[in-house]
Amino acid sequence: MKKKIAIVGGGTSALVLSLLLDSNKYEIDIYEKNKKLGRKFLVAGDGGFNLTHASNIDEMIQKFSPTFFLEQSLQNFTNEDFRLFLRDIGIPTYIGSSKRVFPEKGIKPIQVLNSFLTAIQKKGVIFQTEKEWKGWKNGKLIFGIQETEVEADFIVFALGGASWPITGSTGSWISFFAQQEIPTKPFVASNCGFTTNWSKEYKQIWQGTALKNIALFTDSSYQKGELVITAKGIEGNAIYALSGEMQRQLKVNGSASVHLDMKPNVNVEKIEEKLLQSKQKNTSNILRIDLKIPELLVSLLKESLSKEDFLNHTILAQSIKGLNISIIESSPIQEAISSIGGVSLNAVDKNFEIRSLPNHFCIGEMLDWDAPTGGYLIQGCASMGAWLAKYFNQLNER
Repeated sequence: MKKKIAIVGGGTSALVLSLLLDSNKYEIDIYEKNKKLGRKFLVAGDGGFNLTHASNIDEMIQKFSPTFFLEQSLQNFTNEDFRLFLRDIGIPTYIGSSKRVFPEKGIKPIQVLNSFLTAIQKKGVIFQTEKEWKGWKNGKLIFGIQETEVEADFIVFALGGASWPITGSTGSWISFFAQQEIPTKPFVASNCGFTTNWSKEYKQIWQGTALKNIALFTDSSYQKGELVITAKGIEGNAIYALSGEMQRQLKVNGSASVHLDMKPNVNVEKIEEKLLQSKQKNTSNILRIDLKIPELLVSLLKESLSKEDFLNHTILAQSIKGLNISIIESSPIQEAISSIGGVSLNAVDKNFEIRSLPNHFCIGEMLDWDAPTGGYLIQGCASMGAWLAKYFNQLNER
Protein backbone atom coordinates (compact mmCIF):
# COMPACT_ATOMS: atom_id res chain seq x y z
CA MET A 1 0.00 0.00 0.00
CA LYS A 2 1.32 3.42 -0.96
CA LYS A 3 2.24 5.86 1.78
CA LYS A 4 0.89 9.38 1.55
CA ILE A 5 3.02 12.52 1.28
CA ALA A 6 1.26 15.83 1.87
CA ILE A 7 3.17 18.82 0.46
CA VAL A 8 1.99 22.11 1.94
CA GLY A 9 2.80 24.98 -0.43
CA GLY A 10 3.21 25.11 -4.19
CA GLY A 11 6.46 26.95 -4.94
CA THR A 12 9.64 25.86 -6.71
CA SER A 13 10.74 23.37 -4.02
CA ALA A 14 7.34 21.70 -4.00
CA LEU A 15 7.15 21.48 -7.79
CA VAL A 16 10.57 19.85 -8.13
CA LEU A 17 9.97 17.52 -5.19
CA SER A 18 6.63 16.28 -6.54
CA LEU A 19 8.10 15.67 -9.99
CA LEU A 20 11.03 13.63 -8.68
CA LEU A 21 9.13 11.57 -6.10
CA ASP A 22 8.46 7.94 -7.03
CA SER A 23 4.71 7.88 -7.64
CA ASN A 24 4.79 4.07 -7.59
CA LYS A 25 5.71 4.28 -3.91
CA TYR A 26 3.80 7.35 -2.80
CA GLU A 27 0.41 8.98 -3.06
CA ILE A 28 1.21 12.68 -3.36
CA ASP A 29 -1.03 15.68 -2.66
CA ILE A 30 -0.02 19.35 -2.89
CA TYR A 31 -2.02 21.75 -0.71
CA GLU A 32 -1.95 25.35 -1.95
CA LYS A 33 -3.69 28.40 -0.45
CA ASN A 34 -4.10 30.13 -3.83
CA LYS A 35 -6.29 29.11 -6.75
CA LYS A 36 -3.19 28.07 -8.67
CA LEU A 37 0.30 26.85 -7.83
CA GLY A 38 3.50 28.74 -8.47
CA ARG A 39 2.38 32.38 -8.21
CA LYS A 40 5.73 33.48 -6.79
CA PHE A 41 7.43 31.39 -9.45
CA LEU A 42 5.75 33.67 -12.01
CA VAL A 43 6.76 36.86 -10.17
CA ALA A 44 10.39 35.76 -10.46
CA GLY A 45 10.02 36.21 -14.21
CA ASP A 46 9.13 39.89 -14.10
CA GLY A 47 12.72 41.12 -14.26
CA GLY A 48 14.07 38.42 -16.58
CA PHE A 49 13.43 34.80 -15.72
CA ASN A 50 16.76 33.51 -14.30
CA LEU A 51 16.21 29.81 -13.68
CA THR A 52 19.75 29.15 -12.46
CA HIS A 53 23.33 30.31 -12.97
CA ALA A 54 25.97 28.62 -15.11
CA SER A 55 28.96 29.13 -12.81
CA ASN A 56 31.06 26.20 -11.64
CA ILE A 57 29.12 24.37 -8.92
CA ASP A 58 31.88 24.90 -6.34
CA GLU A 59 31.78 28.63 -7.06
CA MET A 60 27.99 28.59 -6.92
CA ILE A 61 27.97 26.99 -3.47
CA GLN A 62 30.00 29.92 -2.14
CA LYS A 63 27.15 32.27 -3.08
CA PHE A 64 24.86 30.70 -0.50
CA SER A 65 24.80 31.70 3.14
CA PRO A 66 25.58 29.70 5.17
CA THR A 67 27.50 27.72 2.53
CA PHE A 68 27.43 24.43 4.47
CA PHE A 69 23.66 24.24 4.65
CA LEU A 70 22.91 23.62 0.97
CA GLU A 71 26.21 22.09 -0.12
CA GLN A 72 24.97 18.49 -0.21
CA SER A 73 21.77 19.46 -2.01
CA LEU A 74 23.60 21.52 -4.64
CA GLN A 75 26.19 18.80 -5.26
CA ASN A 76 23.40 16.26 -5.61
CA PHE A 77 21.30 18.39 -7.98
CA THR A 78 23.61 20.85 -9.69
CA ASN A 79 22.81 23.70 -12.05
CA GLU A 80 23.64 21.33 -14.94
CA ASP A 81 21.27 18.72 -13.49
CA PHE A 82 18.57 21.37 -13.23
CA ARG A 83 18.98 22.36 -16.88
CA LEU A 84 18.66 18.71 -17.95
CA PHE A 85 15.62 18.34 -15.71
CA LEU A 86 14.04 21.42 -17.31
CA ARG A 87 14.80 20.17 -20.79
CA ASP A 88 13.13 16.84 -20.00
CA ILE A 89 9.87 18.57 -19.09
CA GLY A 90 9.93 20.71 -22.21
CA ILE A 91 11.84 23.83 -21.09
CA PRO A 92 15.04 24.28 -23.13
CA THR A 93 17.39 26.91 -21.71
CA TYR A 94 20.33 29.05 -22.77
CA ILE A 95 23.18 30.79 -20.95
CA GLY A 96 23.19 34.58 -21.13
CA SER A 97 26.23 36.83 -21.25
CA SER A 98 26.22 37.16 -17.44
CA LYS A 99 26.10 33.34 -17.07
CA ARG A 100 22.50 33.55 -15.97
CA VAL A 101 20.37 30.75 -17.37
CA PHE A 102 17.04 31.61 -19.04
CA PRO A 103 14.29 29.72 -20.86
CA GLU A 104 14.95 29.82 -24.60
CA LYS A 105 13.82 33.05 -26.22
CA GLY A 106 10.07 33.20 -26.76
CA ILE A 107 9.24 30.97 -23.78
CA LYS A 108 7.26 32.97 -21.23
CA PRO A 109 7.19 32.34 -17.44
CA ILE A 110 3.60 31.06 -17.62
CA GLN A 111 4.70 28.47 -20.19
CA VAL A 112 7.48 27.33 -17.87
CA LEU A 113 5.02 26.95 -15.00
CA ASN A 114 2.50 25.12 -17.19
CA SER A 115 5.22 22.67 -18.26
CA PHE A 116 5.84 21.90 -14.58
CA LEU A 117 2.16 21.50 -13.77
CA THR A 118 1.43 19.31 -16.79
CA ALA A 119 4.34 16.99 -15.98
CA ILE A 120 3.29 16.80 -12.33
CA GLN A 121 -0.34 15.99 -13.13
CA LYS A 122 0.76 13.24 -15.53
CA LYS A 123 2.36 11.56 -12.51
CA GLY A 124 -1.00 11.49 -10.75
CA VAL A 125 -0.16 14.14 -8.16
CA ILE A 126 -3.33 15.73 -6.78
CA PHE A 127 -3.57 19.51 -6.54
CA GLN A 128 -5.60 20.63 -3.53
CA THR A 129 -6.01 24.36 -4.22
CA GLU A 130 -7.58 27.08 -2.05
CA LYS A 131 -6.47 25.10 0.98
CA GLU A 132 -4.78 27.46 3.43
CA TRP A 133 -2.89 25.69 6.19
CA LYS A 134 -4.03 26.76 9.67
CA GLY A 135 -1.77 24.68 11.89
CA TRP A 136 -2.20 21.41 13.72
CA LYS A 137 -5.13 19.94 15.65
CA ASN A 138 -4.79 16.68 17.52
CA GLY A 139 -1.68 15.91 15.51
CA LYS A 140 -3.40 16.44 12.17
CA LEU A 141 -3.02 19.24 9.64
CA ILE A 142 -5.98 21.59 9.42
CA PHE A 143 -6.91 23.70 6.41
CA GLY A 144 -9.23 26.68 5.94
CA ILE A 145 -11.79 28.24 8.23
CA GLN A 146 -13.70 24.94 8.17
CA GLU A 147 -10.61 23.31 9.74
CA THR A 148 -10.60 20.37 7.36
CA GLU A 149 -8.35 17.70 8.85
CA VAL A 150 -5.67 15.94 6.80
CA GLU A 151 -3.52 12.98 7.77
CA ALA A 152 -0.43 11.77 5.93
CA ASP A 153 2.54 9.52 6.55
CA PHE A 154 4.91 12.35 5.71
CA ILE A 155 4.34 16.10 5.77
CA VAL A 156 6.53 18.44 3.72
CA PHE A 157 6.21 22.18 4.29
CA ALA A 158 7.25 24.40 1.38
CA LEU A 159 5.54 27.56 2.58
CA GLY A 160 7.92 30.22 1.28
CA GLY A 161 9.25 33.30 3.04
CA ALA A 162 7.70 36.71 3.63
CA SER A 163 8.57 38.65 0.47
CA TRP A 164 6.06 39.33 -2.33
CA PRO A 165 2.97 39.04 -0.08
CA ILE A 166 0.81 39.74 -3.15
CA THR A 167 1.53 36.15 -4.17
CA GLY A 168 0.34 34.83 -0.79
CA SER A 169 3.88 34.50 0.56
CA THR A 170 3.34 36.33 3.84
CA GLY A 171 5.23 34.19 6.35
CA SER A 172 2.17 34.15 8.61
CA TRP A 173 2.64 30.41 9.13
CA ILE A 174 5.58 31.14 11.46
CA SER A 175 3.22 31.49 14.45
CA PHE A 176 2.07 27.87 14.06
CA PHE A 177 5.67 26.67 14.25
CA ALA A 178 6.29 28.81 17.32
CA GLN A 179 3.28 27.17 18.99
CA GLN A 180 5.00 23.81 18.45
CA GLU A 181 8.20 25.26 19.96
CA ILE A 182 10.03 24.78 16.66
CA PRO A 183 12.88 27.36 16.62
CA THR A 184 12.25 30.25 14.22
CA LYS A 185 13.74 33.66 13.43
CA PRO A 186 11.88 36.84 12.44
CA PHE A 187 11.77 37.53 8.71
CA VAL A 188 13.80 40.43 7.32
CA ALA A 189 14.21 41.67 3.76
CA SER A 190 16.97 40.30 1.53
CA ASN A 191 17.93 41.16 -2.05
CA CYS A 192 16.43 44.54 -1.36
CA GLY A 193 17.09 48.25 -1.64
CA PHE A 194 18.42 50.46 1.14
CA THR A 195 17.92 53.99 2.37
CA THR A 196 21.11 56.08 2.34
CA ASN A 197 21.98 59.33 4.10
CA TRP A 198 22.29 61.23 0.81
CA SER A 199 20.43 64.51 0.55
CA LYS A 200 16.86 64.57 -0.69
CA GLU A 201 17.94 66.84 -3.53
CA TYR A 202 20.57 64.39 -4.78
CA LYS A 203 18.10 61.49 -4.75
CA GLN A 204 15.45 63.52 -6.57
CA ILE A 205 17.85 64.61 -9.31
CA TRP A 206 19.32 61.17 -9.98
CA GLN A 207 16.39 58.88 -9.10
CA GLY A 208 16.08 56.07 -11.65
CA THR A 209 19.63 56.44 -12.98
CA ALA A 210 21.74 53.29 -13.23
CA LEU A 211 25.39 53.05 -12.21
CA LYS A 212 27.14 50.34 -14.24
CA ASN A 213 30.59 48.79 -13.88
CA ILE A 214 31.00 49.70 -10.24
CA ALA A 215 31.74 47.62 -7.15
CA LEU A 216 30.67 47.66 -3.52
CA PHE A 217 32.77 46.31 -0.70
CA THR A 218 32.92 45.84 3.07
CA ASP A 219 35.68 44.44 5.26
CA SER A 220 34.64 40.90 4.27
CA SER A 221 32.92 41.17 0.86
CA TYR A 222 33.52 42.62 -2.60
CA GLN A 223 30.82 42.68 -5.26
CA LYS A 224 30.98 44.05 -8.79
CA GLY A 225 27.70 44.92 -10.48
CA GLU A 226 25.14 47.63 -10.97
CA LEU A 227 23.33 50.13 -8.77
CA VAL A 228 20.20 52.17 -9.38
CA ILE A 229 19.57 55.43 -7.53
CA THR A 230 16.10 55.45 -5.94
CA ALA A 231 13.95 57.97 -4.10
CA LYS A 232 15.33 56.49 -0.87
CA GLY A 233 18.84 55.47 -1.82
CA ILE A 234 20.09 52.45 -3.78
CA GLU A 235 19.00 49.12 -5.21
CA GLY A 236 20.44 46.74 -7.79
CA ASN A 237 22.42 43.52 -7.95
CA ALA A 238 25.58 44.92 -6.34
CA ILE A 239 23.81 45.83 -3.10
CA TYR A 240 21.45 42.82 -3.27
CA ALA A 241 24.47 40.54 -3.00
CA LEU A 242 25.50 42.32 0.21
CA SER A 243 22.02 42.67 1.68
CA GLY A 244 22.51 39.90 4.24
CA GLU A 245 25.61 41.62 5.57
CA MET A 246 23.85 45.00 5.56
CA GLN A 247 20.97 43.54 7.57
CA ARG A 248 23.38 42.08 10.13
CA GLN A 249 25.08 45.47 10.54
CA LEU A 250 21.70 47.21 10.90
CA LYS A 251 20.63 44.73 13.56
CA VAL A 252 23.82 45.09 15.60
CA ASN A 253 24.61 48.78 15.10
CA GLY A 254 21.36 50.39 14.00
CA SER A 255 23.14 51.53 10.84
CA ALA A 256 25.35 50.00 8.16
CA SER A 257 28.24 51.02 5.96
CA VAL A 258 29.42 49.96 2.51
CA HIS A 259 32.10 51.42 0.23
CA LEU A 260 31.65 52.33 -3.43
CA ASP A 261 34.48 51.64 -5.89
CA MET A 262 33.74 53.82 -8.93
CA LYS A 263 36.63 52.43 -10.99
CA PRO A 264 37.03 48.71 -10.15
CA ASN A 265 39.57 48.10 -12.92
CA VAL A 266 41.90 51.01 -12.08
CA ASN A 267 44.08 51.16 -8.96
CA VAL A 268 44.25 54.18 -6.68
CA GLU A 269 47.81 55.08 -7.75
CA LYS A 270 46.78 55.33 -11.40
CA ILE A 271 43.78 57.49 -10.49
CA GLU A 272 45.92 59.88 -8.45
CA GLU A 273 48.45 60.04 -11.25
CA LYS A 274 45.73 61.08 -13.73
CA LEU A 275 44.44 63.69 -11.31
CA LEU A 276 47.91 65.18 -10.93
CA GLN A 277 48.88 65.08 -14.60
CA SER A 278 45.63 66.28 -16.13
CA LYS A 279 45.70 69.46 -18.23
CA GLN A 280 42.16 70.26 -17.11
CA LYS A 281 42.04 73.14 -14.65
CA ASN A 282 38.70 72.16 -13.11
CA THR A 283 38.60 69.07 -10.87
CA SER A 284 35.09 68.15 -11.99
CA ASN A 285 36.27 68.21 -15.62
CA ILE A 286 39.22 65.98 -14.74
CA LEU A 287 36.80 63.46 -13.31
CA ARG A 288 34.40 63.64 -16.26
CA ILE A 289 36.90 63.87 -19.14
CA ASP A 290 40.09 62.13 -18.03
CA LEU A 291 38.66 59.54 -15.66
CA LYS A 292 35.33 59.04 -17.48
CA ILE A 293 33.40 59.26 -14.21
CA PRO A 294 29.69 59.94 -14.89
CA GLU A 295 28.08 63.14 -13.70
CA LEU A 296 25.98 61.52 -10.99
CA LEU A 297 29.16 60.19 -9.34
CA VAL A 298 30.91 63.52 -9.67
CA SER A 299 27.90 65.02 -7.90
CA LEU A 300 28.04 62.30 -5.26
CA LEU A 301 31.70 63.01 -4.57
CA LYS A 302 30.91 66.70 -4.17
CA GLU A 303 28.04 65.90 -1.82
CA SER A 304 30.07 63.48 0.27
CA LEU A 305 33.35 65.37 0.56
CA SER A 306 34.22 68.78 1.91
CA LYS A 307 35.53 71.28 -0.66
CA GLU A 308 39.04 70.85 0.72
CA ASP A 309 38.93 67.06 0.43
CA PHE A 310 37.40 67.23 -3.06
CA LEU A 311 40.35 69.36 -4.21
CA ASN A 312 42.91 67.14 -2.46
CA HIS A 313 44.05 64.67 -5.14
CA THR A 314 45.10 61.99 -2.66
CA ILE A 315 41.83 62.04 -0.72
CA LEU A 316 39.81 62.30 -3.92
CA ALA A 317 41.56 59.28 -5.46
CA GLN A 318 40.94 57.26 -2.30
CA SER A 319 37.28 58.30 -2.33
CA ILE A 320 36.87 57.24 -5.97
CA LYS A 321 38.13 53.79 -4.95
CA GLY A 322 36.15 53.56 -1.72
CA LEU A 323 33.55 56.23 -1.04
CA ASN A 324 31.73 55.43 2.19
CA ILE A 325 27.95 55.05 1.88
CA SER A 326 26.01 55.16 5.14
CA ILE A 327 22.93 52.93 5.19
CA ILE A 328 20.03 53.98 7.42
CA GLU A 329 17.54 51.15 6.86
CA SER A 330 16.45 48.50 4.40
CA SER A 331 13.41 48.63 2.16
CA PRO A 332 10.26 47.05 3.63
CA ILE A 333 10.10 43.29 3.28
CA GLN A 334 7.05 43.71 1.04
CA GLU A 335 9.35 45.30 -1.55
CA ALA A 336 12.14 42.73 -1.24
CA ILE A 337 12.93 40.01 -3.76
CA SER A 338 13.49 37.44 -1.00
CA SER A 339 13.68 37.16 2.77
CA ILE A 340 15.97 35.86 5.50
CA GLY A 341 14.54 34.21 8.58
CA GLY A 342 11.90 31.57 9.15
CA VAL A 343 12.64 28.12 10.50
CA SER A 344 16.08 28.02 12.13
CA LEU A 345 18.56 25.74 10.42
CA ASN A 346 19.33 23.93 13.66
CA ALA A 347 15.67 22.91 13.82
CA VAL A 348 16.09 20.48 10.89
CA ASP A 349 18.49 17.64 10.17
CA LYS A 350 20.51 17.02 6.99
CA ASN A 351 17.38 15.71 5.23
CA PHE A 352 15.35 18.79 6.29
CA GLU A 353 13.32 16.76 8.80
CA ILE A 354 12.18 18.77 11.82
CA ARG A 355 14.15 17.35 14.74
CA SER A 356 11.34 17.75 17.26
CA LEU A 357 8.57 16.59 14.91
CA PRO A 358 9.30 13.27 13.17
CA ASN A 359 8.05 12.79 9.59
CA HIS A 360 7.64 16.56 9.12
CA PHE A 361 10.03 18.35 6.75
CA CYS A 362 10.76 21.95 5.67
CA ILE A 363 12.22 23.01 2.33
CA GLY A 364 12.58 26.20 0.32
CA GLU A 365 12.66 29.84 1.34
CA MET A 366 10.86 29.18 4.62
CA LEU A 367 14.24 28.11 6.05
CA ASP A 368 16.78 30.68 7.26
CA TRP A 369 19.25 30.75 4.34
CA ASP A 370 20.18 33.40 1.82
CA ALA A 371 21.44 33.77 -1.76
CA PRO A 372 21.74 36.59 -4.28
CA THR A 373 19.53 37.07 -7.32
CA GLY A 374 20.60 35.76 -10.71
CA GLY A 375 19.20 32.23 -10.53
CA TYR A 376 20.71 31.21 -7.19
CA LEU A 377 17.45 31.42 -5.21
CA ILE A 378 15.50 29.18 -7.60
CA GLN A 379 18.42 26.77 -7.85
CA GLY A 380 18.64 26.49 -4.06
CA CYS A 381 14.94 25.73 -3.76
CA ALA A 382 15.06 23.21 -6.63
CA SER A 383 18.08 21.44 -5.14
CA MET A 384 16.35 21.07 -1.77
CA GLY A 385 13.30 19.56 -3.45
CA ALA A 386 15.52 17.14 -5.38
CA TRP A 387 17.45 16.10 -2.25
CA LEU A 388 14.29 15.37 -0.30
CA ALA A 389 12.84 13.39 -3.23
CA LYS A 390 16.02 11.29 -3.26
CA TYR A 391 15.67 10.71 0.49
CA PHE A 392 12.04 9.57 0.19
CA ASN A 393 12.72 7.37 -2.84
CA GLN A 394 15.45 5.53 -0.97
CA LEU A 395 13.44 5.02 2.24
CA ASN A 396 11.92 1.69 1.28
CA GLU A 397 15.23 0.43 -0.06
CA ARG A 398 16.92 0.49 3.34
